[in-house]
Amino acid sequence: MKRGIYEDQRLARKHTLQRWSAEDSAELYGIRNWGAGYFDVSAEGDVVVYPFGRSHKLNVSVPDIIRGMKERGLDMPVLLRIENILESRISLLHKSFRNAIESLGYQGGYRGVFPIKVNQQQQVIEKIATYGSMYHHGLEVGSKAELIAAISQAQDKEACIVCNGYKDEEFIDLGLHAVRMGFKCFFVLEMPRELELILRRSQQMGVRPLIGTRVKLASKAGGHWSDSGGELSTFGLTTAQIMDVVDRLQKEDMLDCFRLLHYHLGSQVPNIRDIRSAVMEATRVYAGLVSEGAAMGYLDLGGGLAVDYDGSHTNFVSSRNYTQDEYCTDIVEAVMSILDETGVPHPHIITESGRATVAYYSMLLFNILDVSGAEAFPDNLPDTLDESEPEMIRNLFEAFRGLTLRNLQECYNDALYYRDEIRRNFLDGRVTLRQRTLGERIFWALMRRVAEEKDKLRHVPKELAEIDRVLADVYYGNFSVFQSLPDSWAIEQLFPVMPVHRLREFPDRPAILSDITCDSDGRIDRFIDPQGVRNTIDLHSLNGEEYYLGVFLVGAYQETLGDLHNLLGDTNVVSIRVEEDGSIEYRRELLGDSVADVLSSVEYDPRRIMEQLRDTAEQAVREGRITPSERYGILQAYENGLRGYTYFER
Repeated sequence: MKRGIYEDQRLARKHTLQRWSAEDSAELYGIRNWGAGYFDVSAEGDVVVYPFGRSHKLNVSVPDIIRGMKERGLDMPVLLRIENILESRISLLHKSFRNAIESLGYQGGYRGVFPIKVNQQQQVIEKIATYGSMYHHGLEVGSKAELIAAISQAQDKEACIVCNGYKDEEFIDLGLHAVRMGFKCFFVLEMPRELELILRRSQQMGVRPLIGTRVKLASKAGGHWSDSGGELSTFGLTTAQIMDVVDRLQKEDMLDCFRLLHYHLGSQVPNIRDIRSAVMEATRVYAGLVSEGAAMGYLDLGGGLAVDYDGSHTNFVSSRNYTQDEYCTDIVEAVMSILDETGVPHPHIITESGRATVAYYSMLLFNILDVSGAEAFPDNLPDTLDESEPEMIRNLFEAFRGLTLRNLQECYNDALYYRDEIRRNFLDGRVTLRQRTLGERIFWALMRRVAEEKDKLRHVPKELAEIDRVLADVYYGNFSVFQSLPDSWAIEQLFPVMPVHRLREFPDRPAILSDITCDSDGRIDRFIDPQGVRNTIDLHSLNGEEYYLGVFLVGAYQETLGDLHNLLGDTNVVSIRVEEDGSIEYRRELLGDSVADVLSSVEYDPRRIMEQLRDTAEQAVREGRITPSERYGILQAYENGLRGYTYFER
C-alpha cells in the first residue's frame, strides 16, 4: 500500500526542521479542493470565508464569527449559515445555464427549482424564494405541507412550482387554487390513477390544470441514491402508461394541459456520462410527446448536480468528475441536438438542484470537550522485568525491546499473539489484574513503535496501515451525529472536517471524532483524502483553550433528517451576511432546543414533570432526607435544567 499525502507530510515533519505553515494546513485538509472558492486558510492560521467567491478577495475569519456569536450569548454547537453563499450558488447556476444557452443558440430558457425536502427550514426557503425571484427560481414540493409552504413564500408568478409525490384530493385542490391565483403550479403524475383525480377536481373547480408526468427511464446513475432513478424506481410512469395519459387527455380535449416531462436520476450523480445519457433518453420521449400533439414546453431533468465533498474531482460517490459549467453545457447541447434533429421547439429546461444550491451555505461549528487516547496506557515502562512475571509478558517485553524496521511485521504478529495469551490467562486466573495491566502497557507501547516505524517502509502491509486508526485519539465534540450529521452515520456520507483555527501549528494527533451521545455509532471515523477515504484526521493537542472544529457542506438534508437521539435537539442557528466593506451582520439567531422543548416533542409535559418532581421532593422532606430550603434549591435546579440547552455548557 502506498503512503498517502498525510503520512508523507507527517514523516517529512518528523525528519526535517521545516516550520509548519498555514499553507501546509490548507493542503493537508484539502480546503481549496472542496471549498469551491468559498473557503480557505489565512496566513494567520484561521479558516476564512469568501462570501462572494475567491475572485472578490474579501474574506472574513470563522474564529472572528465565533467570537461575535459568543459575545451575543450563543453557545456551541452552532449551525452557521452564510446568506451570501446561498445567493452566489443560485446566481452561478443561472449564469452557467445562461452562458450555455447563449453560446449554443438554444431557443428555450432555464427555470431552476429548489426541492424543499433538501432543507425545509423557513429561513432557507424564504431566502431562496426572495433572492431567486430575479431569476424566476421556483420550488419543488412533495407533500401538502411543502406545497402550502411554497405558495406562502413564492414571490414570482413566472417561477415554477413542481408538485411531485403521491397526491390526494386535498393536495390537488391546493395546487388548483394556486393556478387560479396565477402560479405556474405543475402536477407531475407519479401514479397512473392520479390523472383521473386531477381531471375530476379540475372540472369541478373550473380550472385548467398544468399537467406533467414523471417517466421511468432505462438510464440509471451510480451513487448513494441511484435507486430513485431507472426502470425500477418507486415513482413514475412507463412509456406505455404515458401514452395512455396522452390518449385520455386527447379524449377530454385537454392535450394543451400536458406541459411538462420530468425524470429523476438521483440526488448526487458523480459521473457526467450518466447525466448526458439520461438527458438524451428523456429528450427523445419529450419529442415523441410533442409529435403526439401534447403542448409541452417544459423539460424537468430533476436533481443530480453533485457536490464535490472530498475535492477529488472524480466519479467517486462523494465527488463529481465535471464542473457546473460542463454540467449545464452538456445538458443544453444534448437537448438541443435531439430536438433540432426532430424539428421540435426548444423547451424551458428545469433542474431541481437542491444539494448543489444549499450544501455550501451551512457549516456546523462545535468545540472539543475532552480527549482520550494514549494516556490510557502510558509509556513509562520499567527498564527490565522481574523473573517472577509470567513468561508471556516477558516475551512481549523482549519483542518490544528488539523491534527494528527489519522485523517489524514479526514483532507485530508476536505482540498480537502474546496479548491474546495474557488475556486468556487472565480469564483463567493465572494472570493478575496488575500483570494484565503491565502486559497491556507493553503491547500499546510496541504498537506505537510499529506505527512510527511503518512510515519508513516503501510498501506498508494492510494490517500495519490500520494501526493509525487503532491508536488514534478520540476527540469528544460537543454535538450529536444523529441530530446534525445523520448522513454521516446512516450512509457514510463524507463531509469535510477540519479545525477552524491554530492552522499555523503542526497537527500532531491522529484522531477520530466522537459526539456526546452515549452510542458507539455517534462518531466520525471516515475523512476525506485525496486518494479515497482516511480513517483518522490530524488534530492539534489541546492547550487549555477552546478548540473549535467545523464540518462543512452540511446545508443539504442534514437539518431535515436529524433526530433526537439521547434527546439532543436542534443546535443554535446563526445566519450572517457579509457586507461589501467586510462588516458582518448577524441577521438571524435561532436558539437551539431547550430540554423542555425536546421532552415535549416526545410526549412529556414539562409542567407535569415539575409537578411530579415537587411531589417527590416534598416526600423527601417528610422523610427527613432534605430540608424545606433544600427542597426549594433542588426544584430550582430542575426548572433551570428544563430551560437549558440540550448540549454541553461550560
